[in-house]
Amino acid sequence: MRRLAVITTVSFALVPVVMLTAWSFAKGWYWPAILPRQWSTRAWDYLFSANSGIGSATLTSLGIAVAVTVLALLAAIPAGRTIAFREFPGKKQLLFFLLLPILAPPLASAMGVHVLFLRYGLADTNLGVILIHLVVAVPYATLMMIGSFSRFDPAFEDQARTLGASPPQVWMHVTFPAIAPGLAVAAAFAFLISWSQYLLTLLIGGGRVITLPVVLVNFQLAGDEAITAALSLLFLAPTLILFSAVAQFLEERP
Repeated sequence: MRRLAVITTVSFALVPVVMLTAWSFAKGWYWPAILPRQWSTRAWDYLFSANSGIGSATLTSLGIAVAVTVLALLAAIPAGRTIAFREFPGKKQLLFFLLLPILAPPLASAMGVHVLFLRYGLADTNLGVILIHLVVAVPYATLMMIGSFSRFDPAFEDQARTLGASPPQVWMHVTFPAIAPGLAVAAAFAFLISWSQYLLTLLIGGGRVITLPVVLVNFQLAGDEAITAALSLLFLAPTLILFSAVAQFLEERP
């Protein structure tokens, strides 16, 4: 029964990928044809051409997503530790405000800070896009780290310090191994949140910061199904690689 459930789930997950692959090579695919009657590599030739700009958009997306991931973790680790271990007045209210960027529509968050970004010259820049992505990524990463630290006993750190371990040694040999699974999941969420952003990137980037989702939506609106399908597969690749890596890492944990 378990094997059947896995096969069914994988089959449903692969159907869109198979359809996208067929669309990316289709020269024309019209009802009621089950398969395209003509095939072409036009979409992939365009993606890998030097003048398409796809490579630049992909690198921009990767750079922004990696920066957002690193900065989100730098904020989420101390925040998650503090909220998990300490009781202080206003803790419940803080958690509510932490959830606001998740509960509110992304457009509302972006519009709320857009004026400030314009005033300080952050609009239409990569830095501005990174900052607006952090508005959404940091709450998710922090919630993941709260859950990770809540299952960690800080007494182990005290024991390590008693035995003469320095703060870096305590972090590397005690704290980090204990929170590594939560850290990996938080990093994956932060990366994917940034990688998939279209509306926030378009609003703050002003059409000057060209990421892969921006290019993808432009071709979809233009009605070019073949290039849209090829771009969708390219867009899916880092997601699949990242989830596979995280799943493998979690599986190897004791």
